[in-house]
Amino acid sequence: MSFSLIILAGGKSHRFKSNISKPYQKIGGKSLIEINLIKARQFKEIKKIILVFNRKDSKLIKSLKLKNVQLIAGGKNRQQSTFNALKYLNKNKSISKVLIHDVARPNFSEKLFRSIIKNMKNFRAVVPKINIQDAVKQIIDTSNEEYILGKKRDNLFLTQTPQAFYLKEIYQLHKNNALKYKDDDISLYMNLNKVKFIEGEKSNFKITDKKDFENLKNIYKSKINVGIGFDVHRLVPKKKLYLAGLKIKSSLGTLGHSDGDPILHSITDAILGACKLGDIGQMFSDKNKKFKNIRSTILLKQVIEKIKSKAYLINNIDINIITQTPKIKKLKNKMISSIAKLCEISKDRINIKGKTTEKLGVIGKEKAIASEVIISVIKYD
Repeated sequence: MSFSLIILAGGKSHRFKSNISKPYQKIGGKSLIEINLIKARQFKEIKKIILVFNRKDSKLIKSLKLKNVQLIAGGKNRQQSTFNALKYLNKNKSISKVLIHDVARPNFSEKLFRSIIKNMKNFRAVVPKINIQDAVKQIIDTSNEEYILGKKRDNLFLTQTPQAFYLKEIYQLHKNNALKYKDDDISLYMNLNKVKFIEGEKSNFKITDKKDFENLKNIYKSKINVGIGFDVHRLVPKKKLYLAGLKIKSSLGTLGHSDGDPILHSITDAILGACKLGDIGQMFSDKNKKFKNIRSTILLKQVIEKIKSKAYLINNIDINIITQTPKIKKLKNKMISSIAKLCEISKDRINIKGKTTEKLGVIGKEKAIASEVIISVIKYD
């Protein structure tokens, strides 16, 4: 079963009260938009992603450099923004089902997503809901007095996103019944026999104000894992020297099965350790001929794609390069830029320190070079 996903990020964020619009607020170096995209890309059922943005945020959306996402300008309100995306999708005859999701709900789980997909086999629309447990009251204001009226909770509930629909159906409902639209897309359905309400998740709360955002930050802080990586290579004449993916001018190069880049090898190993995915030797065995002389940049990119598919992202990297030669100080900035690009994180999340062994041992005698790395990752599941 295939779906297109519409992510609504075109609101004005009035209640968030910040100079930076809510969709662009960051946790672990990633905006709410990017976190939603990371989570969405775990699911093979999602074939196309539409992001609806506010025109006032054009510079911010460009700064994210998003790939494989169709950008659609939003309207004056949520209904118009959704309809703009639906109009675009409706032109594609191969798309039959659509998920509509608020960017302000990035904490939906795989379990919830799977439940939505499963129930779409038998219903025309699927919507997560949360039953109200607290007492509900309503203030009644008359011309003579004001009083509080208790309300029965039996037929009251809170709806969440993502919500799933048949594209043609929800498109026509938006086109013909826009005035009936209240808060979300399910409000357009008059015949609820077509709709399946499933159990939502309290953790899938909407980010409305800064307190909500801090609560989400605390959730992700509890999902930080740490990994350690180490690698060492002999330095020999007539070999190339690659460090952090860069070719370094040197009379000595590294001896190794691949290109012998100790920095990228230790980064790769640390990532795999943090994500509990084994080690570099398991994934890229030195007994496998296809990895002979392969660039370490290729291996690291494969690992980055693997962890992204499991909703992991790198939070920060701290590197010790242990060598007598070459001197690291002049190379630091270029190395950081190279690693940032390969690992898809900002440069301010990478630290490099050059260390010597005070001419002790094989490293001190310029016969070897080593790298040790500590990495933290966040799992956005």
